[in-house]
Amino acid sequence: MIDVLVVEDDPVAAAAHTLYVERSPGFRVVATVHTCADALRALDRARASGKPVELTLLDLYLPDGHGLRLCRTVRAAGHATDIIAVTSARDLAMVRQAVSAGVVQYLLKPFSSAALRDRLENYARYRQTLDRPGGAIGQDEVDQAFAALRTPERAALPKGLSAPTLETVATVLRGSTTGLSAAAAGAAAGVSRITARRYLEHLVDCGLAVREPQYGQVGRPELCYRWRTTGAR
Repeated sequence: MIDVLVVEDDPVAAAAHTLYVERSPGFRVVATVHTCADALRALDRARASGKPVELTLLDLYLPDGHGLRLCRTVRAAGHATDIIAVTSARDLAMVRQAVSAGVVQYLLKPFSSAALRDRLENYARYRQTLDRPGGAIGQDEVDQAFAALRTPERAALPKGLSAPTLETVATVLRGSTTGLSAAAAGAAAGVSRITARRYLEHLVDCGLAVREPQYGQVGRPELCYRWRTTGAR
């Protein structure tokens, strides 16, 4: 069983990530925290108990510091936990910094439970390849370990959803200060209302957006979607 620490400042996203991990065979969440300070304390407690955290699921934007700074602090403190970054930060310089800080995988929000499960299964295969005494048989064995860690095997999104359209809809929603209906989001993204609603509902399921009824003219209220102001990074 691989022990996992979930570090995410938004309670809704943290609960979702914890649930995703708990549903993945071979993994268990030993703690869910929301700040850098609490993450360090959790790692210290686990190490003191004789069962150090093996994998940390880390949001990069935390209320008391940046996740990459936390990575370096964790290493300086002697913790060997592997780290999967979960963030909406798409800046390539940030990705390079994450690699330099020892992040083994970089998962962009929004993502589905299947996407995270893929990463966890790949990580488990990576650990299985390397968790034995002695040296590598040869280059092929080392390559196999890294290939298992880096290569996803299944589509990251639910069937029928595409990453480019999801990014377009997410960008449209992030740019709205008051929220959008499915029709308005579809018009702005260049897709139909029905298509837009599927993507908006996926963002809600991922904890990145919220839906609420919008009351206007007489009749049924229209659902309005808006980007979460916390935990959507």
